[in-house]
Amino acid sequence: MLDLAVIANYWPYFLQGLWLTITISLSAAVLGFVIAFPMALARTAPYAVLRAGSTVYVEVLRNVPFIILVFLFFYGLPFAGIRMPERVAGTIALSLFASAYYAEILRGAIASIPRGQVEAARAVGFTYPQILRDVIIPQMWKFALPPMAGTTTMTVKESSILSTITVAELTYQGLIVQGMTFAPFEVFFMAAGLYWAFTAILSRLFVLVERRVGVAESAAVGRSGVARQYLSLDHRLK
Repeated sequence: MLDLAVIANYWPYFLQGLWLTITISLSAAVLGFVIAFPMALARTAPYAVLRAGSTVYVEVLRNVPFIILVFLFFYGLPFAGIRMPERVAGTIALSLFASAYYAEILRGAIASIPRGQVEAARAVGFTYPQILRDVIIPQMWKFALPPMAGTTTMTVKESSILSTITVAELTYQGLIVQGMTFAPFEVFFMAAGLYWAFTAILSRLFVLVERRVGVAESAAVGRSGVARQYLSLDHRLK
């Protein structure tokens, strides 16, 4: 039988842990995306050096277990004279880990834009920054957002590994409560429920953004006479 008194008596521990999990996860997701975007551009660049460097970055980080990456940052950097608080080291490690997955998602989204559109933009004199701004970036989100939602959820769950370097996030607080109460089932049942609630809210937000992007794209097509003419012809052919 579930002992709800354990949860009721120690809820401040869970609340503190959840807040730190939210803070670290969202910080890592934002920083990971900031790193990932130039990496994705480098992977699609016409220069072999840029493609090679970004490919090595992505493949190394994707193929190293996250817990090893955390240990390398937390225990390895002091040998180089770099000491960081456990929360900072854990957030940076989680950001780099997420950035590798975001970079691969964005690379795939950029590659999904029809090549003919890019060549047509070049033919009318667009520079590469203009092609990025007016052709690639507005269209890439419909391909990128669904897998980005999955990667962000994965980032939240991987943050639990930071408990191994004493970051007081949700899992770490659960371990403390479990040690005081000897009630592991109640403690981790509560922790699992909080992780589920947070990731469910994130997934819902991504769905809302996907719909918003779809509405924006439809509005852009609606404003374009050429697009209306093309879609009308395509509809008649069907």
